[in-house]
Amino acid sequence: MGGAGWLFLFAVLMAAGLLFCMVFYIIMFSDLECDYINPIDLCNKLNQFVLPENLAHAFLALLFLISGQWTAFFLNLPLVLYNADKIRKKSHMYDATEIFRTLGGHKKETFFKLGFYLLSFFLISI
Repeated sequence: MGGAGWLFLFAVLMAAGLLFCMVFYIIMFSDLECDYINPIDLCNKLNQFVLPENLAHAFLALLFLISGQWTAFFLNLPLVLYNADKIRKKSHMYDATEIFRTLGGHKKETFFKLGFYLLSFFLISI
């Protein structure tokens, strides 16, 4: 198996990890809605995964760029730029004092990322 084969095998595993991360986010948000967890605990648990999730996705896109897999790179580029913009604006972390006000937006973003990683998982594995 050549270098591209190993890259796409790594990408499938990375997409699976990111997919599980988004499922964890959704479960935590639903726990907050049902009042099973308080906002401070939610933010403390989720904030430790925000930067690793963004960096893992950016690293994967960088590997696609370096290896010349242009289609895969350009498919991942919009989400990488969106995450980079959130980090640049310092709005990437969850705030316990505003989580109830912004919960709808966070859930939409998480469901969008879940769909993106789900499509990535199945498109990469084809």
